[in-house]
Amino acid sequence: MDQKNGSSFTGFILLGFSDRPQLERVLFVVLLIFYLLTLLGNTTIIALSRLDPHLQTPMYFFLSNLSFLHLCYTTSTVPQLLVHLRGADKSISFAVCVAQLFVYLGLGGTECILLGVMAFDHYAAVCRPLHYTVIMHPRLCALLASASWFIGFVNSSLQTVLIFLVPLCGRNKIEHFICEVTPLLKLACVDTTVNESELFSVRVIIVLIPMALITFSYGQIVRAMLRIKLVLGQRKAFGTCESHFTVVSLFYGTGIYIYLQPSNNYSQDQGKFISLFYTIVTRKVNPFIYTLRNKDVTGAMRKVLCRGYDSR
Repeated sequence: MDQKNGSSFTGFILLGFSDRPQLERVLFVVLLIFYLLTLLGNTTIIALSRLDPHLQTPMYFFLSNLSFLHLCYTTSTVPQLLVHLRGADKSISFAVCVAQLFVYLGLGGTECILLGVMAFDHYAAVCRPLHYTVIMHPRLCALLASASWFIGFVNSSLQTVLIFLVPLCGRNKIEHFICEVTPLLKLACVDTTVNESELFSVRVIIVLIPMALITFSYGQIVRAMLRIKLVLGQRKAFGTCESHFTVVSLFYGTGIYIYLQPSNNYSQDQGKFISLFYTIVTRKVNPFIYTLRNKDVTGAMRKVLCRGYDSR
């Protein structure tokens, strides 16, 4: 990356919502509440999956991975955003910006793949119930989860390198509240068409392959629903499928809008608010989607609470 007139490059200015000071005060309160609820909800799912033996299954193993991912995702962006919303200093160092983009993209890619893996798990539970424990062996579950994280961060490494190879010629004001791909590329002082094409190709691969797996899995699940009378275990799995499909729709709907539209159609204001929804709201509602509609999780929560009350 080029530096300004050969001088040391210290970092960036995240403009965020600084042109709307009244909105910043409201956003601070709203985001703080959402962040605390996100921490509470996802931590609860992870704890319940560890404490209740009935939840120590492949389905809840992957759900715990997803909850941990959401904890990391929001923590990589929200605390810094809250600090910027409350203070006049909107700066972020170069190293922190690179790290934030790397983690943000890595977790986003991991979530794409993990949602595909979870869809396959639901397919096995509904369509192959007699072979489910053989198909979804603990070693395979660990391998699939590890592969999701590995591929997500390999993809992130590639995208981060492609972005920060672009010369900025001293431009450092990012029209966003985080170090995001499109606003960073808009700082470039050279033509970024090739970089954008390369980044677009990488994103398409990381999005479309899991989407193909999700489409196949849910297609088979719907066929099974139409063809057979479900037994109890399959009905439970199908109930979780509905929650998972809601989460997939929220995640992919906002993600495709942000990352798979042409840069010339990108609206800075819309991009900020969609990114805010993508970063905060989807990660906050997921625990409630999975817990409020899942009798196993609500039952485990009651048992843990009753156990804690009885021990007093």
